[in-house]
Amino acid sequence: MTIHRIRMLGDPVLRTRCEPIAKPGSTAVRMIVDDLRETLRDFQSRFGHGRGIAAPQIGAPVRIVHIEMDRPWTLLNPEIVDVGNEDFTVWDDCFSFPNLYVRVSRAHHIKVRYQDLKGAWQMVELDGDRAELLQHEIDHLDGVLAVDRPHGLDPFCLREEWNRQHAHEGRYGEPEPRSEALATPLTGLL
Repeated sequence: MTIHRIRMLGDPVLRTRCEPIAKPGSTAVRMIVDDLRETLRDFQSRFGHGRGIAAPQIGAPVRIVHIEMDRPWTLLNPEIVDVGNEDFTVWDDCFSFPNLYVRVSRAHHIKVRYQDLKGAWQMVELDGDRAELLQHEIDHLDGVLAVDRPHGLDPFCLREEWNRQHAHEGRYGEPEPRSEALATPLTGLL
């Protein structure tokens, strides 16, 4: 297991569309998952926050996401297969640009299909902060960053200024109805 340097905004690997995992049980996959877990835990111990990390953030252009909220959770080849009919705004931050918040709009409810570490396909439905987190991490697998999704007027804020101006409001806005044109299932999104 290795704690990796987190790749920063401007590193070309963050703009790479990641390759699917063909052999979920392979030693190479297990090594990347272990490195993601250790790198995330190291970041959490040093900075006191952080919930998830995607493989390109440690320089591995493959479709793996590792989450640590209630429990450790690794998703291989995740894809969003459906979104609900409400969006909400969030001040998004990222390990790859640690001093910047970006206001983005995310689906409040999503359905995600993924493989577990044994290669079995799973389906999960997520709401709110968990839905936002998975959308953020899956975006990483497609070379998309929060800075590519600014929403509203003045959507960028340095962390220090955000703490002064917006921390009392929190990161999440209230859900907003989504237009019917956007409420249809998104199969094959990735």
